[in-house]
Amino acid sequence: MKQQNLSAEAARARLIAPQDMVSCNLAFIDCKLPGSHLKQNYSFIGPGVTQSSEQVINIPEAHGFNIGAAAMPKGVTNNLHLHFTAEVFLIHEGRWRFRWGNKGEESLELEAPAIVSLPTWIFRGFTNVSATDTDGWEFTVLGGDNTGGIIWHPEVMSAAAEYGLYLSPNNMLIDTSTGADIPAVAERMPPLPEAEMAKLQSFTQEQMAKFAVTGEQRKWNDRALLDGMLPGHGARLAPVIGYGISQDRCATPPMTAPHGFSVEWLALPAAGEMGTHRCEHVQVLMVFKGSLTVTFNRDGEEVTIEAPERSVISVPASSWRRYQSNGDACEVVITTAGDGRKKIEWDKAIVDAAAALGWALDPDGYVVRQALLPLVAQRAGRRLATQEV
Repeated sequence: MKQQNLSAEAARARLIAPQDMVSCNLAFIDCKLPGSHLKQNYSFIGPGVTQSSEQVINIPEAHGFNIGAAAMPKGVTNNLHLHFTAEVFLIHEGRWRFRWGNKGEESLELEAPAIVSLPTWIFRGFTNVSATDTDGWEFTVLGGDNTGGIIWHPEVMSAAAEYGLYLSPNNMLIDTSTGADIPAVAERMPPLPEAEMAKLQSFTQEQMAKFAVTGEQRKWNDRALLDGMLPGHGARLAPVIGYGISQDRCATPPMTAPHGFSVEWLALPAAGEMGTHRCEHVQVLMVFKGSLTVTFNRDGEEVTIEAPERSVISVPASSWRRYQSNGDACEVVITTAGDGRKKIEWDKAIVDAAAALGWALDPDGYVVRQALLPLVAQRAGRRLATQEV
């Protein structure tokens, strides 16, 4: 695995702190409809599915997925539309009602913290239904570098036209209030035909519930990482989508269908850490609770960034890093590119410290009592853990 060191400037450029986030309130065709005009769209990594050329993208670099966010006051709605690639919501604040179906006839309510993955090729929308005047916030993970955009429900497109909003054939917003001409019918995105809508898959509430993991449903594992049992460490994982970086051979994520990425929770106790390691896949961290310190580089000068709650951090593939909770306990969502299981490489000091406590990795990269392994298997596991030759 080729080593990649980061300068202080490069590390800071990969941190999207709350003050770096720039919203767009004209990102979609429904942005002027009553009840939807107060929603804010963010594109942190990649453009996502924005339909505005004015959308600020913090990190345009391709990651294999897109990261964004939706911020909506209580009662505000995002109208029915469908996606071609995975759309995953990570609810950070508020209670949200997700609805789906050609008329939005089915619904499911979730509140922070929760994660839901809505199936592709069905119409969906969502509303902030918090009991108090909570400005809801949910991160989004969208599949692929190019999501292909979205298709809006024909009724939404018709209603938007009354406010002078249309879509071009390449799915970009045309706002006639800025002086643009009303496009000819042949120069607009056509609505999805009713015959095609009738063929879309349907899901019951019970079926959709299987695509969601609430905070109470998280299954935390304190043996998911080799360094989890080391003094001063204590990291735990709770898988959600895909097998991620877990080193527990018995770990089973609630959702295993291909998304193009994995999603899992990482929890660090107060003053705890996940020790020095690296992964051959690009990863993105979203800080849900507490404050996280990320230290890059192993050989050479260390570089540290501080990520407060709601920050997003892009971690380059093959870069050495360690994570520390900054004071109180910290919860982070890790998104990693790729559908398969991801193996991580530990610093030799971590492997030695774990061995001193009787723990090791087997030749398949799973945590095991070292005494159970024959000598040849111990050597194979150590080579895997540290990439020793």
